[in-house]
Amino acid sequence: MTLRRALAVLGIGIAGAQAGHLVAYELRFGVAAPALQSTGAHAYFPALAKTGVGLAALALLASLLVVAAARIVAGRRVQPGTSPSFVRLLAVVYTIQLACFAGQETAEALLGGTHASSAPLLIMWGTAGQLPVALAAALALRWLGLHLEPAIAVLRLGLAPAVRCIPVAVASPTWPLSRGLAPVRVVASSHLRGPPSF
Repeated sequence: MTLRRALAVLGIGIAGAQAGHLVAYELRFGVAAPALQSTGAHAYFPALAKTGVGLAALALLASLLVVAAARIVAGRRVQPGTSPSFVRLLAVVYTIQLACFAGQETAEALLGGTHASSAPLLIMWGTAGQLPVALAAALALRWLGLHLEPAIAVLRLGLAPAVRCIPVAVASPTWPLSRGLAPVRVVASSHLRGPPSF
């Protein structure tokens, strides 16, 4: 996996952890989840979740725009490249999200002055909230991994200024020499050209 792909997976995993956090709290606390997530040690969470999910959505839309632009420039469907397997992506994204969720919940409990949840409880609620988001993120990363890099390559080639040598042919009219015409002699001083001297 290239560094660019690894950073994309890490970024999507961190942003997805916030979306999974929303899902886990909604499943665990139901209607009271928004109130719990905006008070006490969780007061920062609504802004963080909106920002994280918004940035992930912006990155997805920008990537789709690049793929669409490449199709327009190429005039055809761009051939897909290579991407890590779906299961590998799912495992990596899910692990990142679950680690972020557990770390975030533990830090919030310590900052709020309460006891941290037990590891089995964190893993259970983390799995319930993070796994659906990790599935969607892994699908998106796999699709983008297949289509985004070839699209960028097409755009680089298609938008680069091409140097073309265009042959230019100039037609000049010719007249056949007439046999009856005498050659015209050019006056000897006519070969001097230039501005008059003062």
